[in-house]
Amino acid sequence: MLAIVNSVVLVGLEGQSVRVEVDISNGLPVCDIVGLPDPSVKEARERVRAAIKNSGFDFPLRRIIVNLAPGDIKKEGPIYDLPIALGILMAAEELGSGPEAVIYAVGELSLEGSLRPIPGVLPMALALQEFQPGATFIVPAANANEAALASRLKVLAAESLAQVVAYWRGEGELPEVKPATGDSPTPVFNGVDLADIKGQAAAKRGLEIAAAGGHNILLIGSPGAGKTMLARSLPSILPPLTYEEALTVTKIYSAAGLLAPGQGLVTERPFRTPHHTASTASIIGGGRIPKPGEVSLATHGVLFLDEMAEYRRDVLEALRQPLEDRVVTVSRVAAAITYPADFLLIGSMNPCPCGYYGDPVKECLCTPHQVAQYRKRLSGPLLDRIDLHLEVPRLTYNEVEAGATLENSATVRERVRAARQRQLERFKGTGVTCNAAMSSRQVHQFCRLVPQARSLLCDAFNKLGLSMRAHDRLLKVARTIADLEGSELITAAHLAEAIQYRSLDWGEEKQAIR
Repeated sequence: MLAIVNSVVLVGLEGQSVRVEVDISNGLPVCDIVGLPDPSVKEARERVRAAIKNSGFDFPLRRIIVNLAPGDIKKEGPIYDLPIALGILMAAEELGSGPEAVIYAVGELSLEGSLRPIPGVLPMALALQEFQPGATFIVPAANANEAALASRLKVLAAESLAQVVAYWRGEGELPEVKPATGDSPTPVFNGVDLADIKGQAAAKRGLEIAAAGGHNILLIGSPGAGKTMLARSLPSILPPLTYEEALTVTKIYSAAGLLAPGQGLVTERPFRTPHHTASTASIIGGGRIPKPGEVSLATHGVLFLDEMAEYRRDVLEALRQPLEDRVVTVSRVAAAITYPADFLLIGSMNPCPCGYYGDPVKECLCTPHQVAQYRKRLSGPLLDRIDLHLEVPRLTYNEVEAGATLENSATVRERVRAARQRQLERFKGTGVTCNAAMSSRQVHQFCRLVPQARSLLCDAFNKLGLSMRAHDRLLKVARTIADLEGSELITAAHLAEAIQYRSLDWGEEKQAIR
């Protein structure tokens, strides 16, 4: 007898419908799975056999063929255990006709018949509600909260195969999980508070500008100056995630298998800190079974590269395309998968190998050649894509012991939120959410300069030898500074402040442009 159960396959972050076709016929007892399965899918026959027996049902000792259609898409992971088990029981005439509703099912079975959580349920559910709105989606109970974010589906949470069989026969009910109410997630702010950081007023100002406009930032200073602490304070001044942003972040973390069991919507902006020994595949994404990399896991959040100059050259150069396009495409023989990569990059580095070049207290032991070689680890094209270059100087004792009340993150966050709101209104209907994401055409449209500012920009462009990319990024930073002050026009003061944040472009012309 032939039985068909609906399921879903995940390709990157996109889901597609899969038909699990099971045919049982006379012959030697064997169970074959076809339809381009990977080894973990082929192993399902042993898990399914044990789960069916240990759930109190009879496993048919006949010839069983399981086809996962369409056959030209690679099927990976243990997500088809549940639909395969249902198909076998249905083909063996142990389930009957089943409910009248259109049902899709996913889930990994343990040998005792319980359902274990699986990765990627949210992107599957979001895709399913697009091509089959109103369908019933049976998922493991640990994945039910994330699946329920697809509000146009009927999501049923199952603990075991026996529960699903009872529901299928009409002998029991599966609990329906409703989506959480509310249009936006509850804001969550973690990390270091700016009030806990002594001194470093200029660096804090740079962090505020970076948060307000979504600009990339590089911190340069001696060991112990506070670079890492400043970087870890950045999430505390970012505005809360919108519902759409939170849904995108949750979708990525679901596909990567990083959601905790029972977790629903992610409410905190990601803050990713990969070690400097990380490979290109772990940063960009990919692998034998393609997974989102750190640039995707940091989407709508922060990617912090501590001691940036210590990362491998190929890893740093691989960041150039995601920083520009805000997406990353992982190309493999079977398919090319595109992941979001809309993140704010913050890097930190020492000024030289020993760390004390330019330090007022400790003497630098590096030769000029060593300093030059160390700084060359960050290529010109990569630095061109970093909007703010900030020096983090050593603190004096008076600054460390100062008892003055410092501005906290909540106060700065309100200014950042106001600036972001101005940008959302400016870019309404364009798909752009912050100044850093403006195209060249939008830069010319929205970055209007007063005459004095245009004259200053001309001098800076010629004397600093700026590229067109650096020119546009300079205007984007100036636009953000103007937004923080509530100004529609970019003045010479706004542009001058933006220029001083391109310190690595200055070279010998530093004093001239001042």
